[in-house]
Amino acid sequence: MVQNPPEPPIAEAVLFDHLADELYTAVLSDVLDSLGHRDGAMTADIRPVYAGARLIGRAHTVLSSDIYHLPASDPYGMEIAAIDRTPPNAIVVGATNTSTRTCMWGELLSTATRARGGRGAVLDGYTRDVTMIERMGFPVFSTGMRPVDSMGRGTIVSYGEPVVCGGVLVHEGDIVFADVDGVVVIPRAIEQEAIRLACKKVTGENAMRDWLAEGKTLREAFDHFGFL
Repeated sequence: MVQNPPEPPIAEAVLFDHLADELYTAVLSDVLDSLGHRDGAMTADIRPVYAGARLIGRAHTVLSSDIYHLPASDPYGMEIAAIDRTPPNAIVVGATNTSTRTCMWGELLSTATRARGGRGAVLDGYTRDVTMIERMGFPVFSTGMRPVDSMGRGTIVSYGEPVVCGGVLVHEGDIVFADVDGVVVIPRAIEQEAIRLACKKVTGENAMRDWLAEGKTLREAFDHFGFL
């Protein structure tokens, strides 16, 4: 199959901004279901760290492991490398195996990620510095907050490789979309079809909403539009 060339970073950023305004996770989850990808939504414990946070971008995967010793040298070496290699329009997807020991994310990593052109972070673990993160308007989704440093508690073991985060297998470059309802991952192989169908479904849902508001029954609307 012939692959379309990748979008330039600026053009892709404009596209993602448009999709962020037009789409939402529920419709994307429905579309993934229809395409046979029924496990694209992350677990419900991954939540926005501040009200109104939403994000869309391409996954930059990072894998963390709990440790129980203070490293002899360069404790943040792999973490620094992972963030410094964040591609434009990326969402850092941090897989910690749902660690409650370490805190993988914070304001400085958010600042460094944004400076590289990153668009947000999704973690199946903890973040900190939430007041600063909210102030800078950098969207982060995590399982909770804890003020501890990662040094001696967790270490980055790889980045750019497939990870499982929130119960979803995520590959580098997959599209990640998150809003108040949760986090959805769109595999790269089906992203164009998924986005096309999602935009079509949003248009249909808007029309169906008008029908219902005008007094049509749910049965009438469902029989006409074919979805719910």
